[in-house]
Amino acid sequence: MYLNCHSYYSLRYGTLSPEQLVQEAKARGITCLALTDIHRSSGVFDFVQACEAAGIKPVVGMEFEAGYVCLARNEAGFLQINDFATKYLVSKEPWPERPPISDDVWTIYPLALRKKIKTLAGPRERWGVRASDRNLIWKEKDLRDFVWCQPFTFLDQRGFSMHRLLRAIDLNTLLSKLSKKEQAQEDERLYSPAELQACCADHPELLAEADKILADCTFSFDFKRPKNRSLFSSSKEDDLALLTKLAYEGLRYRYPRRDREAKARVEKELRIINELNFNAYFLITWDIIRYARSRGYFHVGRGSGANSIVAYCIGITDVDPVELDLYFERFINEHRTSPPDFDIDFSWDERDDIIDYIFKRYGSKHVCLLATYVTFRDKSIYRELAKVFGLPKAEIDAWLDPATAIREVTSEIQALIVKYGQLLLDFPNYLSIHAGGILISDAPLSAYTALEGMPKGFPICQFDMYVAEEIGFAKFDILSQRGLGHIKEAVDIIRANRGQDVDIHRVQDFMKDEGVRKQLMRHETMGCFYIESPAMRSLLKKLRCQDYITLVAASSIIRPGVSSSGMMKAYIERFHAPDSYEPVHPLMGELMKETYGVMVYQEDVIKVAHYFAGLTLAEADVLRRGMSGKYRSRAEFDRIREAFFANCAEKGYPEAVSREVWRQMESFSGYSFSKAHSASFAVESYQSLYLKTYYPLEFMVAVINNFGGFYRTEFYVHEARRCGAQIEAPEINESEYLTRIEGKRIYLGWVHIKGLDKRVIQEMLEARRQSGPFRSWEDFAHRVSIGLEQAVLLIRIGAFRNLGHEKKPLLWEAHARFQGKVSTVVAMEMFEDLSPEIGVLPALIHDSAEDAFDEWEILGFPLCSPFLLLEELPETLLNADLVLPQGDIIGYLVTLKSTRTKQGERMYFGYFVDLQGEFFDTVHFPSDLKNYSFRGSGIYWMQGVSMDDFGHRTLRVQQLRKLAWRVDPRYV
Repeated sequence: MYLNCHSYYSLRYGTLSPEQLVQEAKARGITCLALTDIHRSSGVFDFVQACEAAGIKPVVGMEFEAGYVCLARNEAGFLQINDFATKYLVSKEPWPERPPISDDVWTIYPLALRKKIKTLAGPRERWGVRASDRNLIWKEKDLRDFVWCQPFTFLDQRGFSMHRLLRAIDLNTLLSKLSKKEQAQEDERLYSPAELQACCADHPELLAEADKILADCTFSFDFKRPKNRSLFSSSKEDDLALLTKLAYEGLRYRYPRRDREAKARVEKELRIINELNFNAYFLITWDIIRYARSRGYFHVGRGSGANSIVAYCIGITDVDPVELDLYFERFINEHRTSPPDFDIDFSWDERDDIIDYIFKRYGSKHVCLLATYVTFRDKSIYRELAKVFGLPKAEIDAWLDPATAIREVTSEIQALIVKYGQLLLDFPNYLSIHAGGILISDAPLSAYTALEGMPKGFPICQFDMYVAEEIGFAKFDILSQRGLGHIKEAVDIIRANRGQDVDIHRVQDFMKDEGVRKQLMRHETMGCFYIESPAMRSLLKKLRCQDYITLVAASSIIRPGVSSSGMMKAYIERFHAPDSYEPVHPLMGELMKETYGVMVYQEDVIKVAHYFAGLTLAEADVLRRGMSGKYRSRAEFDRIREAFFANCAEKGYPEAVSREVWRQMESFSGYSFSKAHSASFAVESYQSLYLKTYYPLEFMVAVINNFGGFYRTEFYVHEARRCGAQIEAPEINESEYLTRIEGKRIYLGWVHIKGLDKRVIQEMLEARRQSGPFRSWEDFAHRVSIGLEQAVLLIRIGAFRNLGHEKKPLLWEAHARFQGKVSTVVAMEMFEDLSPEIGVLPALIHDSAEDAFDEWEILGFPLCSPFLLLEELPETLLNADLVLPQGDIIGYLVTLKSTRTKQGERMYFGYFVDLQGEFFDTVHFPSDLKNYSFRGSGIYWMQGVSMDDFGHRTLRVQQLRKLAWRVDPRYV
C-alpha cells in the first residue's frame, strides 16, 4: 500500500531520515513500504538496513520530476532506474514524459499525466491514485490499470510546515509567496493501514493492487561482499604474481643490503593482502602512480597506507615502515571491518589529469567521485530560515553576529526560526564533492547509485564515504596540495636557470645531508611544506630539531588536539630532561623511549597493546579504533578490552599498573596522530628543505608562483631577498605571466598586478613572441591593443623603466594618446608615427617614495623596506635575536594568531620582521592587552620582556603603538 515514501534525501523536500521513516512505519504496524526519493537513491542502504532491523520488507525506487514513480522489482530494476536517473542528472537534459519500459521496473504515473500519456504501454505500468484523486475515478468502470499510490512526505502539521520551509529555501522565495504547485499536498502524511482501508473502502481493489506490486518487488543486498574492482589483470592468481614481482623488485631497490626483517614483512603483507582480496586495490594504486610518473608528476603517498612495506616497495609511499617501526595492521588486518584507503597527494594543477586517467582507464560506468552531503548547520539554517520569513539582511546579520554568543529571541519570527532551525539541524542540504575520494567498482555503479554531474565534469555518486564503507567500497583518495607544486616547479626552474637536474626523490640522502641538517637547526623553513608556520618554526627550535625522527614527532605534536591536551608541553619538557619522569612500568619506559613516555602516535597505542598486554597486532588496532570512537562493533571492542586486562593479569602486572596503562592509552588515543601520516609529511618537508638549502632563489620563485603557503606573497618575496635575490617589479620585456628568475634577478609576474586584464597580458606576451622585445613606448602602443586604464597600471608599476621612459612624462603621453580610446594594433614599418603632440611639459618632480606607494597600491606591497616609508623611525634597543632581557623594538606585522585562555580571555601570538629583515615572535597576554590594541597591518613599536622557552626567544609585549606612515608624496 505504501508505494511512494520520501526521506530527507528528497533534498529540500522530505522531512524524515530513512531510519525515522522506518521507525514510524513500524509503530503503525506497516510490514512493507517503498523508498522513492526524488531523483536520488542516497538513502537506500540506510533504509534497507533499518527495514531489516525492524522486520519490514524494503522496496526501493525513485520518483521523477514529471511525477511518475519507478519501483525496482529486483536488483536489475534498481540498476535500470539508476541508469535512467544518471542519464538526465549528468546531461541536465529535460526529463522525458515517461521512462523506458522494462520488465524489471514498475512505473506508476499520476492521473495528471493522462492528458499527455493516453495509454499505458507495458504490463508493469499503472495509473496512481491518491486521496485527492478519488473523485476523478468514479466514472471508471475498470480499475485494473489503477493502483493506490498516496505519497508520504511528513508525519503531521509540524512536518508539513518543515516541508514548506524547505521548499521556500530551495526556491529562494518568501514563505508567503510559495505557490501550492511548488509544494506537497497537505495530505501527504503517513496513514496507518486502518486509515488507508477506510479511505479506500469504496475501491479496495486499489489497495490490493498496491500490495500485489509490493509483493512482486524484492531487493536484497550483500553488505559484506567487497564492491571494488576485484581484478587488475585477468585473474586473482595473475594479480598476486604481479604484485609479488613488483614488491620483490622494490625490496631490492629499497633495501640493497638484503634486510631480513624487511623481507619477512613483505612476505607477511603479501599473504594478508591476498587473503583479504586487496591485490587489485594495491595494483590499481600502483598503476595510477605509474601513469603520474610517466607524465613527470610528483606524488606523496600518505595516511595509514604508509604503514605498508609493500606500498613502500612498489613506490606508492616513500616512508620506510621498518625504520619507523610502523605496523601494517594499522592499515589492513583481518579484524578491521572498514576497508583501507590510500591517500595520494598530487600537485594542485595535476590532479584533474590524474582523475581523468582513472575514468578513462577503468571506465566511466565503473568510476565516480565520492560525494559528501553539506548539511544545514546552526548558522546557515538560521540564515536561510530568516530569509524565507522575510527578515531584512541587516537584521539577520545583526542577530547572527558571531560576537553574540547567545542569540536573544525578541520576536515571534525569531522564535519560529530557532524552533524550526533545531528541527532541520543536520538535514542534508545539497550534494558536494568529497575532498579526494574515488570509487572504482567491479559492477557498473548503477547497481548501487545514480550519478550526478558536477561543474568539473566528473560525475559523483549519491552517497558519502560512510555509506561507501558500509556497503563494501574501499575508496582511493586522490588529493591535491600546493606543496608538491612548489617542489615540482622548483626542479623545473633549477633546470632552466642553472642547467642542473635535481633528483628530488633522493629523500634518504637529504636526511643525511649536513647542509639540510643545519638549515633545520636554524629553523629556516619558510616556504617548506608543513614546517613553515611561526608555531612550527618555534617548535623546531625548542626541540633542537636536526633529524627525521624528531621532525616526524614535531609534525604530529603540532596538531591542535595534541598541543591543547598538554602532550606537546610534556614532550618538549621530557626531550630536554629525559630522566625527569618515571614510567608506570619499566616495559612502558622501553616501549615509549623514542617519545619520552608520551603516546604521540596512534601506533603507540598498538605498540603498547601488543607488546605490553600481549594482544595480537590486529586486536591492538581494533582497540585503537575503538578508543578513538571508531568501532563498528562495541561487543568486539569489549571482548578485546577484557583480553587486555586478562593478559596483563597473566603477565603478573599489578592491577593498578594495568589500569594506569589503559588510562594513558585511552586519554592519548583521542588526540594522537598517525605516525605514518606524520612521516609522509616529513618526507615532503625534507624535499622542500633540500631545495630551500641549495637552491633558495629558485625554490622561493616556485613558492610564489603556486600561491599557496602560510604567508602572503609579500613575505615570500621578502624571503627571496633575504636569500640574496634582487627583486624587480614587472618589466615590459622581462616579465612573464608568472614570476621568473634569471641568475639572481627575480622579475615579478604580471599576475601580481591588481586589475591588469588577462587579455592584455596574453596580448603583450604574444606580441613579444612574434616580433621580439618592445623597443619603445610607441612600439608597445602600436603592437598591443590597450586602453588608458590598463596602460596607466603598467606605467605606474614602472614596466617601461628600461626603455628610457620616466613615469610622469609617460603618463602625460598616455592620457593624450588614448583620450578614452583603445589603441589599435598596426605594423610600425608601414605607417608614420601618429603619436599625438603633447607640447612642452612642465618640470615634473619625482620622489622615489612615489614608486613604493605605487607598488603598494598595485602589487599589494612595496618592493623597498617598509621601514623607509615611516613618518619617523624611532631608535630602539632590541632586534630579532631578543638577547637583551627587556627593551623596545619596531616590527612589521607578518601574521597574528588570536586565541583564548582557559578563562575565555583573548590573547595573541604575533610574528614580525625587524628593521634588518629578520623574523621574531611576540606574545600578548590578556593583562597586557588592556593597555593597547592592534590596529591592522603595519609597523608597530613594542616594548616588553624577552622570554626564553627552551632556547626559543619570544617578546612579551607590555606596550605597543602603531607607527604612522609618511605622507604619500603623490597627493601633496
